[in-house]
Amino acid sequence: MNVLLIYPLFPKSFWSFEKTLELLNRKAMLPPLGLVTVAAILPQTWSFKLVDRNIREIGEAEWDWADLVILSAMIVQKTDLLEQVQQAKRRGKRVAVGGPYPTALPHEAAAAGADYLILDEGEITLPLFVEAVEQGQASGTFRADGNRPDVTTTPIPRFDLLEFDAYAEMSVQFSRGCPFQCEFCDIIVLYGRKPRTKTPEQLLAELDRLCELGWHRSIFMVDDNFIGNKRNVKLFLQQLKPWMQQHGYPFSFATEASVDLAQDQELMDLMVQCNFGAVFLGIETPDEESLTLTQKHQNTRDSLSDAVLAITRSGLRVMAGFIIGFDGEQTGAGARIVKFVEQTAIPTALFSMLQALPDTALWHRLEKEGRLRSKSAAINQTNLMNFVPTRPLAEIAQEYIEAFWQLYDPVRFLDRAYRHYRILGEATYPKKGKKSAKKLDWVTLRALLIICWRQGLLRQTRWQFWRNLLSMIRHNPGGVSSYLAVCAQIEHFLEYRQIVRTEIEAQVAEFLAAEVEEPVKVVA
Repeated sequence: MNVLLIYPLFPKSFWSFEKTLELLNRKAMLPPLGLVTVAAILPQTWSFKLVDRNIREIGEAEWDWADLVILSAMIVQKTDLLEQVQQAKRRGKRVAVGGPYPTALPHEAAAAGADYLILDEGEITLPLFVEAVEQGQASGTFRADGNRPDVTTTPIPRFDLLEFDAYAEMSVQFSRGCPFQCEFCDIIVLYGRKPRTKTPEQLLAELDRLCELGWHRSIFMVDDNFIGNKRNVKLFLQQLKPWMQQHGYPFSFATEASVDLAQDQELMDLMVQCNFGAVFLGIETPDEESLTLTQKHQNTRDSLSDAVLAITRSGLRVMAGFIIGFDGEQTGAGARIVKFVEQTAIPTALFSMLQALPDTALWHRLEKEGRLRSKSAAINQTNLMNFVPTRPLAEIAQEYIEAFWQLYDPVRFLDRAYRHYRILGEATYPKKGKKSAKKLDWVTLRALLIICWRQGLLRQTRWQFWRNLLSMIRHNPGGVSSYLAVCAQIEHFLEYRQIVRTEIEAQVAEFLAAEVEEPVKVVA
């Protein structure tokens, strides 16, 4: 069986970083970990080829070779997934789909022509699919019926199928699930509220495999809440620490975690000792009433600004997510988010309008209240809300545009990055020795020269850029390369903030015009 694995296109988004990736000759931030895990679970007597469409097009020879096409996608990739399903069917191929998007909205993939719907978690549903194929079934839907797999049985992903040079970072996963119950989040719908973890030995074997294949750069631990099971994550880090020392610190790590990380100094120290350099926090909003309403109670127990400072001082660069549009939200929410980001000096602040995702508690509540504007969902930063909010949509959208514009003003961004790295400089980091030192190659040198030219000469940031850089060299010399990498992000955000403004303003104008002709209809 010849299996063509296809990863659909991501639209331009906050995380796509095209302009930044161009500096380093990379095509995409992260590889499709789900698909290479699928390839490892399927029979190893089958033959596999993987095409990530964020890197390159699918060749006709690859289409011709395939007996079966398998696609996986998140909701943000829905447009290209549906298009590739249709492309495969036009070529007479059998098509199977899975992942978060088909699991959330299976009827959309089925309507596009998918023959097999492999939904929920693949450790359970892929064997059902294989059995059906081997029995000659031409179609089918495979579900886990509420069961959750034991991820300690998950095999090492087929990393060998990836085109390593195309990616800025590698992906691995330690756990699935999150213990919290945020109303808007679909992670607990997809993976449950009881975090399941791999064994330390299991994940170390994955890292061994990556070393064997020649990967020695950044790794993103794609867990939606890395610290959901603190006991197990500490056990893992305690074994990762000597592994990293013995291997000369071949990787740096980043991950996602809940804000209560700030309350566990032992855990933060372990992460830093294992060469974790950054963590993404779901802060959402500084408005405590909105956090309580959306059941994000873990963010209301202690000061959010104190938590960010504690994590940063421990040596972990903070990235954070923010949302506007919660029910009962008061005017000025966008400005309050900007104020919080500036006060806490968070350089990279993901900012979105609230979306009701399928099957979440928010989705079901809004559906019951008759407030859904659409039975579908889109989670890009260039989409209006898909439900009727409690204050005017145009007001929320205008606050969103202005806040996004301010957050990614080059002067403000570089100032936050500098202040953040000065705080990071207070931390104690592991001594890595000469073995781990990375050589400066031509691609990196060229990227550095471009950043210096654009930010240090062409733009109004010129004096700020050089002043901050010299101060960094003096006060936090070990953080200079990472600091410059964060400074490079503005190359993406300068373009993307204009895209956000243009597309949201166009959608608001269309929405207001339609509302004049006919009041907005909601889905009953």
